[in-house]
Amino acid sequence: MSNITLHKDNGNTTTNVPNRFIDEYMTSANGEFVKIYLYLLRCMNSPDCSFSISETADKFEHTEKDVQRALKYWEKMNLLRLEYDAQQNISSIYFTDTVGAPQMGQPAIQQPVTKTVSSLHTETFSEIPAPTPAPVSELPKRPSMPQYSADDMLRFQEKEDIQELLFVTESYLGHPLNQSDIQILLFWYDELHFSADVIIFLIEHAISKGHKSLRYMNSIALSWSDAQVKTVEDARNNISSYSKIHYAVAKAFGIQNRNLVSIEVDFVNKWTQELGYGLDIISEACKRTILSTHQPNFEYADKILTSWHDQKVCQLTDIVKIDTQHQREKNAAKVQKSNSPNKFNNFHQRTYDYDDLQNQLLNS
Repeated sequence: MSNITLHKDNGNTTTNVPNRFIDEYMTSANGEFVKIYLYLLRCMNSPDCSFSISETADKFEHTEKDVQRALKYWEKMNLLRLEYDAQQNISSIYFTDTVGAPQMGQPAIQQPVTKTVSSLHTETFSEIPAPTPAPVSELPKRPSMPQYSADDMLRFQEKEDIQELLFVTESYLGHPLNQSDIQILLFWYDELHFSADVIIFLIEHAISKGHKSLRYMNSIALSWSDAQVKTVEDARNNISSYSKIHYAVAKAFGIQNRNLVSIEVDFVNKWTQELGYGLDIISEACKRTILSTHQPNFEYADKILTSWHDQKVCQLTDIVKIDTQHQREKNAAKVQKSNSPNKFNNFHQRTYDYDDLQNQLLNS
């Protein structure tokens, strides 16, 4: 690959590593990624101020994909800004002075078109993707997780994309993979038929939300399998759709300044996946919950939605019909109650001749 030009905005002639990088970024990053970043800093102060991915890969005994992955990781941390040429190869690298967010006036980070590593996308209220779900009867049967033998795992690890997948996963998790971890990865690859690209994107997405558990990621993988996710683009669309429904639920409940917690996410997953409801019906249940309880109450909303599901509700007009029927029954009950005899009149009324009674009393 051709040389990449590095740019700097200051005249420092020494390799200066900011303390904040050491304190806040280096400790949680993969060691190989740290090496690439430090080497970039060193190259910034070389006379020719150039940098080659292929030469760097040879220097650190990495593949070019590994070097690119490290650069994109630091881009996601907003410590670098990458620019691309017409062939989507990295043409320039900018060191940014920001921590946590791009500076005003800086160009937006260009998203590379790549088949191996995809950029992270941070969406609000993103946990486990669940786009517009199909009714339960239409969902495919989920495959169960098999137990791969040691020979099976060795055979899988002979594949180049599996080797890359295991390396990337270890890099993101920050620890060596055990047999249980490898079993889960192979399940996604072999049984769910996800490519290594999709799996890497899944891991990146989960970690960007603060989840490093492969068990947690497995719930995402199963959801993607139900949604027929095949490519990284499918996964992005899935995340976007999931984000909308969780944002809508939070908005309907008046939840602000926080993501839905896991138990709340489980309820939303049930409403979308098991009950097969969309935004319109779920939002209506949330609004009725607030009117009745005056607070976000997922259990109460779940009872409403479960009741509607039992009554075969499929659209808002079905809810109107149920409400109308309920009101008619309520009114009929009131009429029946008002026409029924009370306890004071519910016996045979006697009649008396008061003059005859008076005469009988006087004669006695």
